Amino acid sequence: MKALFLFPLELGRLLQSRLTWLIVLLTLISPVTGLVLYKPAKASTMLTLYLANPAIAGGVVGGILFGLLTVFELDRVSRSQVNVLMDAAVSPLAMALVRMPALLAAAVLTMVLTMLLWLPISWGIIGSIFSIMDYVLAYLLLMGLAFPLSILAAAAAYQFTQRADLSLVLFAAFAALSLTVWADNWQLCWLNPCVWALSDDFSNFRLFRSVAWMRLTWLAALAGVWAVSYLCIRQYGKGFFGSLIRNMRRAYRPVIALALLACSGTAYAVQPLVDHSNSDQMAMTFYEIPYAESVVCTGRSAQVFPDTSAGSISGIASYQFQNTSGQEQNIAFGVNPGYTFSNVQANGEDVPFSVSDYQEYNEAMLEVTIPAEGQIELTMAYSGFPQESYNMSTMQGSKEISSQYLCLENSVLSPRLINVLPGENGYPSTIEITLPGSMTVIPFGSSEAEVLAEHDNGTKTWRYEVNSAGGILYAGDYVQEVIQAGGMTIEFYYGRKHQAVMEGARAVDAVKAVVDYCTEHYGSLSFGTGETLKLIQSRVVGGGYAANGASLMDEADFTADNLGNTSKGGSFGEVMIHELVHQWWGLGNMFDTWDATSPWSAEGLTVYTTYRIVKELYGKAYAQEHYIDQWQQAVDDYYLDFYVRYPNYLANLPEDKQLEIMENLTYVRQYCEMPLKILKAEQLIGGEEAIDQILNSLFNREPDPMFPYLTYQNFLDACGLTEEDLNLD
Repeated sequence: MKALFLFPLELGRLLQSRLTWLIVLLTLISPVTGLVLYKPAKASTMLTLYLANPAIAGGVVGGILFGLLTVFELDRVSRSQVNVLMDAAVSPLAMALVRMPALLAAAVLTMVLTMLLWLPISWGIIGSIFSIMDYVLAYLLLMGLAFPLSILAAAAAYQFTQRADLSLVLFAAFAALSLTVWADNWQLCWLNPCVWALSDDFSNFRLFRSVAWMRLTWLAALAGVWAVSYLCIRQYGKGFFGSLIRNMRRAYRPVIALALLACSGTAYAVQPLVDHSNSDQMAMTFYEIPYAESVVCTGRSAQVFPDTSAGSISGIASYQFQNTSGQEQNIAFGVNPGYTFSNVQANGEDVPFSVSDYQEYNEAMLEVTIPAEGQIELTMAYSGFPQESYNMSTMQGSKEISSQYLCLENSVLSPRLINVLPGENGYPSTIEITLPGSMTVIPFGSSEAEVLAEHDNGTKTWRYEVNSAGGILYAGDYVQEVIQAGGMTIEFYYGRKHQAVMEGARAVDAVKAVVDYCTEHYGSLSFGTGETLKLIQSRVVGGGYAANGASLMDEADFTADNLGNTSKGGSFGEVMIHELVHQWWGLGNMFDTWDATSPWSAEGLTVYTTYRIVKELYGKAYAQEHYIDQWQQAVDDYYLDFYVRYPNYLANLPEDKQLEIMENLTYVRQYCEMPLKILKAEQLIGGEEAIDQILNSLFNREPDPMFPYLTYQNFLDACGLTEEDLNLD
């Protein structure tokens, strides 16, 4: 009761301190550091650049500032040498229970003021794709929860040591661990959470769940450590151990501390978000399993029910087998480690099954024993929260399941057959999935989904057929554009939130221009069906890929920030053209980019092709001004750069500065120098028609399966030139 009476007095005193308001002011402006200095999230989406980075940086700076304020406030009485008088008036234990909530209340007030200040700023910078839900969650989780963690850590350090200098050293070391050694461990980086990207067009709940789990785990851990340090508060003139023994007389105090630490340890050990896959990226254990003898799969089906509010999956899978061995056989499936299985039956009878503890490439192995019968229908129910791969834990978000977006790949969609060969007709499969009515289902490949039923709760059941042991399915709040180009029907899908940006970039015109030009000059894409091609904008994943009838495009390629990149084009529409050309130079042909010092990459041919398309669309003078002249200026500046002329000085810089400078220099070489070299090759071999014939032959060449990359030497040999011939004077 005394603590409750003293709390408003202590809070009032704290808010009258000039130091407190200096800390508050510095914390209010701390997100600026995420715009100019500290940018841990690397993707180029608008929410990453202008929401995630400012919030994370604000959490780091603000957390450190509140840690300093905590030590200063706890040491105030001792520093003023009135601790004897203060202890006589109020128990040190009671004051600890007053100071802690007062500091936390000040942190909450600071967080509210910060969110109010940065709301209009963030909204104005991010524009039409701004989401108030993303804003609130980002600032609360990425920034706000750093404050109580820092306060608890600093307070615990002081209560253990009773010395300001030692406390500051311990707190600084703890913060430094998070920023350095633990920075790539999503569970340990308590101050700067692992966030590599926030999606502009789709939801980010999966990533926010991960950060919330980490924050709450640390909150329980540091609250437990603080509770232990509370037992060490000195009183009655006793030292560390004397005070500890005396304060433990009330049994509930150590019990609370141990309970908090136990909760934290349990949360750390049983986290449901990331699996325990083998960290050896060369492991191939599941692919070495021998095929089941005399067993083939003649068909399979799955009914999938995503829970878009919880981010989980439930489903029923069915497999038809022919077993001509006359014996029981063990059938192996690759399954997501987050799933549990039940009702595993063969021809209506329960059969034994087990799930391995060993995990590899985001899969565990489900083994089912099927009977010796000739015709078998194996059914199973599965459900759970799909886990992400341990090896990609710093880039979480791909397993997003929400009413705006989901991507279900292979064993996340349904158990993937490992050791059963297909029947005469392959693996004919029927997939049914029930989703909110606003979502469009897009099978990745040539299959087309159709609505099977509409339900009273606003959901729809979709069905499609595919022939494979696995498969990938995308679904989301998509806009579909149907475009006739290059003799094909292009189905272009992009997020509805991005519609204004896509219309501003004239995306439909860009798709048509690129497909018409590249098909005419280089040939059709190998992953198209010849009649149709799906272009699907995915949630930010760090790259794209292609398969028969479909190609994936990362949303980061089409953000307002990327579309405004003048090195890729003179306008939003031209950058859109650049990104689409990567379907030919990048996906249609792979490039070996192990040598960072080489200008040769997919970017050179892509920038050159963009220039040629723009030249056709807007004329020679426009292309000269916005492409060739800008390339030449950038290259001229490059060769005047101090570190290019004196590379020995570069080696003397800190490693992070070396990396930053090298990235900038490599960017100029790939985006500016290489297009100029290709342009010079064009002039040397006889003009545009000649270079087009060479690029056509390179695009349609038969690649070596052991080394399928298009190399600089391939290009030089096709042109009949040497590297020296393309040196820029």
